[in-house]
Amino acid sequence: MTLRTLGESDLYITPIGLGAWAIGGGQWEFAWGPQDDRESIAAIREGLDRGINWVDTAPAYGLGHSETVVGRAIQGMARRPYVFTKCSLVWDENRKISHNLQARSIRREAEASLKRLGIDAIDLYQIHWPAWSGLPESASPGSIEEAIEEMDQLRTEGKIRHIGVSNFDASQMQRAMDIAPIVSLQPPYSLISTEVEFSILPFALRNRIGVIVYSPMASGLLSGSMTRERVAGFPDDDWRKLNPQFMEPLLSRNLQLVETLRAVGKRHGATPGAVAIAWTLRNPAVTGAIVGVRNAHQVDGIIGAGSLHLTANDTAEIEEAQRLEKV
Repeated sequence: MTLRTLGESDLYITPIGLGAWAIGGGQWEFAWGPQDDRESIAAIREGLDRGINWVDTAPAYGLGHSETVVGRAIQGMARRPYVFTKCSLVWDENRKISHNLQARSIRREAEASLKRLGIDAIDLYQIHWPAWSGLPESASPGSIEEAIEEMDQLRTEGKIRHIGVSNFDASQMQRAMDIAPIVSLQPPYSLISTEVEFSILPFALRNRIGVIVYSPMASGLLSGSMTRERVAGFPDDDWRKLNPQFMEPLLSRNLQLVETLRAVGKRHGATPGAVAIAWTLRNPAVTGAIVGVRNAHQVDGIIGAGSLHLTANDTAEIEEAQRLEKV
């Protein structure tokens, strides 16, 4: 896979990176159900062995557990991958997640993440959300400006290398940039979630902000392995049970879109999921795509996305199916 420069940083990343949301395990607010840590570690190591050079996680994933598992997976590596993590989501003794952008909270989170990950410096430290759960920014302690100032101080101290943001709109990115350089944005982007195309991705492109998109396979929906039976069997603590995209009538439309991805993929020897990922990577604003894997076998289905080049005819066929899916 050809390496790409992430924004105006010295991070040269593969087009796909390993996402660690699902490996946080079950029994938290946005869980994906139970997860075997041994399978998580095997998945991460398989992806790294196959050439992927970065992992994206967050303390909120499993309330610290995802970072711990990532730390175990990379422990002892002669050349560890880039490690990206986040801040702003915190939890209490009752495992209730809340949002905090105060400087002292950001510093406390960074130090806890470094310990869980077992590393000396975080390569990319990102504000996870500018606000939380539909509330206005004013409902959270602190502010974007206060958080970025503290992150810039952490960078000066060598605890983080670069600053990024996640789920920000264009105006929020500008506010962050007014305080300190930010090298990346992490937004949701897939064939069924294209809202960022209108103003957010163009802003990032104009301002040379790298973009690493999350959920390019729509949380597994476009992977090619999702079925109605599998959806019906989701465990009670899988957040996707409450996602309208996994419910009718959208579920049938989405699975029909997968059949188009499957047909395109056949021409390239690729899975529907790899085609869905490659479709996001063809956007000139996008530097890389975060792809979650829960076991080593799943790496086979996504590894080709980093070098898959869709033709104009492929893209037209996919986007016609996308248009029909939205009708």
